[in-house]
Amino acid sequence: MTTEKSTIALKFDGRAFINGERINALSGETFDCISPVDGRTLTTVARCAEADINAAVLAARTAFEDRRWCGLAPAKRKQIMIRFADLLLKHAEELAMLETLDMGKPIKYARAVDVNSAANCIRWYGEAVDKIYDEIAPTPSTALALIMREPVGVVGVIVPWNYPMIMASWKIAPALASGNSVVLKPSEKSPLTALRMADLALEAGIPPGVFNVVTGYGPETGSPLALHMDVDCIAFTGSTRVGKQIHVMAGQSNLKRAWTELGGKSPNIVFADCPDLDKAVESAVGSIFFNQGESCNAPSRLFVEASIKEKFLEKALALVPGYAPGNPLDKATIMGAIVDQTQMNSVLRYIEIGKSEGAQLLAGGEQARLASGGFYVQPTIFDGVRNDMTIAREEIFGPVLSVLSFTDAADVVSQANQSVYGLQAAVWTRDINKALGVARALRAGTVHVNQYDEDDITVPFGGFKQSGVGRDKSLHAFDKYTETKTTWIRIDSPV
Repeated sequence: MTTEKSTIALKFDGRAFINGERINALSGETFDCISPVDGRTLTTVARCAEADINAAVLAARTAFEDRRWCGLAPAKRKQIMIRFADLLLKHAEELAMLETLDMGKPIKYARAVDVNSAANCIRWYGEAVDKIYDEIAPTPSTALALIMREPVGVVGVIVPWNYPMIMASWKIAPALASGNSVVLKPSEKSPLTALRMADLALEAGIPPGVFNVVTGYGPETGSPLALHMDVDCIAFTGSTRVGKQIHVMAGQSNLKRAWTELGGKSPNIVFADCPDLDKAVESAVGSIFFNQGESCNAPSRLFVEASIKEKFLEKALALVPGYAPGNPLDKATIMGAIVDQTQMNSVLRYIEIGKSEGAQLLAGGEQARLASGGFYVQPTIFDGVRNDMTIAREEIFGPVLSVLSFTDAADVVSQANQSVYGLQAAVWTRDINKALGVARALRAGTVHVNQYDEDDITVPFGGFKQSGVGRDKSLHAFDKYTETKTTWIRIDSPV
């Protein structure tokens, strides 16, 4: 069953959103928004550049300085944020369709995961607005010291194409809840839902200028935002290579706060005493092929204890046919299209490198659904992988699983930590001492035990090492978008 016919009712608007209005780029230039589902052009999108960034930042700064948003009572901001979340759910079918057509993920997940998660995130931070308390320091009786949170000001947000709505909401929700003004730059590969979210934010009651969306390419749009002298904070999710550039640009400009959530090469460790081998197999396969492998936290390095590896792989290979790429508009599809031809070619290149370096290709490895005109890659599994191979070191961002073996806990911890990344990891064992010991030894921001990727908005997300700095989600995200101010008051007591 497909939902293809319903795409006819969609209205595509690729204009930028600045100061509460949809506008063309000042240059008048556009770029094509191409669907990875079938290669067709959906619409044209404003190709913003430095002049447009300047206009958006000015709108955001003006809104912040006149306090049209940050000056509202917390309960009022809360009410508007919750209304914003409600509108996302009201328009869920439209937003899911835009996400699928723009990015290629299966419609079932765009609706059930992406839209719902974005709405929940915005609602959660809206609910938190009037529940964050300031502090009073333990001073002598001759003084009163107030410790207060204040919004940083203008927040620039740059998000990737793999989870456009979720990645945007993780950043704009706590930034807006804190009272900041925001300039969001979505990926040029998937800009449509960000633009539609801006329309709905305005409808919910977020004042003009508080939430702006500029569209365009990284060097033309993202760089001017990161370099802008009137942006107080830049929040970025994307590749480690670009994340490093973001930090450099923050330092080159006004030393703005820079928060980066970057790449990963997450180890998924299965010991022989795994309590449920079938569950571990299903999780290993499902987690790497979910979202076509286009997830920074994808468990792309699978470490299986040598004594059970053959049995594990037999079970895993039996599941692979169920992940054959299908039409993303079909509600039965569980693996869709790679976001564009460039990314598809990159994934296929890594597969060729894996073969050339001696890894054993067990499944997949080819482009799929060529007649569709879209961009699809077969679910791919390599065995005989070593940690020094390219496919074990570099983030592929596609449906490619590298299988490695180990002999004991010390061996696998050493191998797992031999990575520049440290985003997530998993440990499968029935031994609680082993689970906790390995979890503590792994250098990762999140370690899952006997599952992979179960969490919610209440816990922080981020990594160690070159997986970035700062944390999205949870109350910890407020630390990124607020300043801590101390007011020390001298008291001359008459008593």
